[in-house]
Amino acid sequence: MTMSETQFHVLAVDDSIIDRKLIEKLLIKTSYQVTVVESAVKALEFLGLLDDDQNTENNQKVEVNMIITDYSMPAITGYDLLRKIKESRLFKDIPVVIMSSENVPSRINSCFEHGAEEFFLKPVQQSDVNKLRPHLIKRKRDQEECLSTQRRTRTRFNDLELVQ
Repeated sequence: MTMSETQFHVLAVDDSIIDRKLIEKLLIKTSYQVTVVESAVKALEFLGLLDDDQNTENNQKVEVNMIITDYSMPAITGYDLLRKIKESRLFKDIPVVIMSSENVPSRINSCFEHGAEEFFLKPVQQSDVNKLRPHLIKRKRDQEECLSTQRRTRTRFNDLELVQ
């Protein structure tokens, strides 16, 4: 399977059932595997990040390639979710996209400053979803390069042990 054929897994977070259904439909139409949850708390549970204890991170070993979240939600906002993800040892490199029906420049800038890849105004359109794939492909390519470097380093180390 080539990178362009890879099915990426997106975690979509929105407290509005209408917006959740819309983003799910758009993502599935673009060949993404989608998990939808109705709150940032549920997203943190799904990722294994609900507890502050870093040892409980990702107990489920979920493979999520991107998170797309609403900004304004009760209890924990999408902005707070973004910050928790970027502070996480295991998930900090996962692209996070923020959605909002409010066009507030200071809010948008804060999201970008804290690591958001994109900021979409609602209602999300197919053209917005089409902007996601390059972020996913770049991350996958970076991961593959990192693994390749680790393998080469391990091989060199093993070769050194044999010489001694």
